[in-house]
Amino acid sequence: MKSDVFLKELETVKATVDDALNRALLRTEAPYETLLDAMQYSLVAGGKRIRAIICIKFCEALGGSLKDALPAACAIEMLHTYTLIHDDLPCMDDDNMRRGKPSNHIAFGESTAVLAGDALQAYAFETVLKSALPPEIVVKMAQILAENSGAHGVCGGQYLDLSSAGDQLTLVQILKIYSKKTSAMISAAAQMGVLAGGGTAAQALAAGRYAMSVGLAFQIKDDILDCIATEAKLGKPIGSDAENGKTTLMSRLGIAQCEELVEVETENALEVLDEHFEDAAFLKSLASYLAGRSC
Repeated sequence: MKSDVFLKELETVKATVDDALNRALLRTEAPYETLLDAMQYSLVAGGKRIRAIICIKFCEALGGSLKDALPAACAIEMLHTYTLIHDDLPCMDDDNMRRGKPSNHIAFGESTAVLAGDALQAYAFETVLKSALPPEIVVKMAQILAENSGAHGVCGGQYLDLSSAGDQLTLVQILKIYSKKTSAMISAAAQMGVLAGGGTAAQALAAGRYAMSVGLAFQIKDDILDCIATEAKLGKPIGSDAENGKTTLMSRLGIAQCEELVEVETENALEVLDEHFEDAAFLKSLASYLAGRSC
């Protein structure tokens, strides 16, 4: 896909997701309105919306519609936002900035931030379960979301990340953390998109493989940018991995080998698409675009 066509389409889909998320939370004058404000604050704070876009584009690649995929796409962003709110907490990564703004706990206080994350997690499942797709598809999407966000997914990855701070990890251990903390939710997005588009079980597995490779490439690129980018460009503190005593692939391998791994994982993702999807030009361009990003 030509780069200008791809970028225009990327911005169009992102704008659609942003608009849906802006309208997602019901406003009320209930006594817990500040909690809703905290949820909204982080949910609409920006971001690449990569997970939602992957969900939508896998659905469309199989002949499904944006309408079919949008509830799942919004749900994945709600759940992702919850993980970011909690990641930033003082008891976890202790980051004061996120997407160029004060982190949720800085803006609203620690207890409200914890509850905002909890509520967004619950609202993610409420959102996907309200999808108009056939009930058996909706239940399967909710199952995939749960499996990849719990102890065997994001939460397990965050635990491994926090509990290993200061340790000299092997490459296998580092990649295990990345696969759970980053790739798991991207994999969930891809599989949910296939389900929304009426794809087969084999295509859902293939989409998950694409997403695992894209996720690994994404996280390795994040490691690189954490060392060489500026805080203004990333919208969050840089050098935090080193300050927190975390072993990353950058600290183990250096920039040249990390860049090589980004290329390898990106190629792996492209090969999966060629084998299982006929109309995947956008998803191919997306994998390459993420590998070459500078922020």
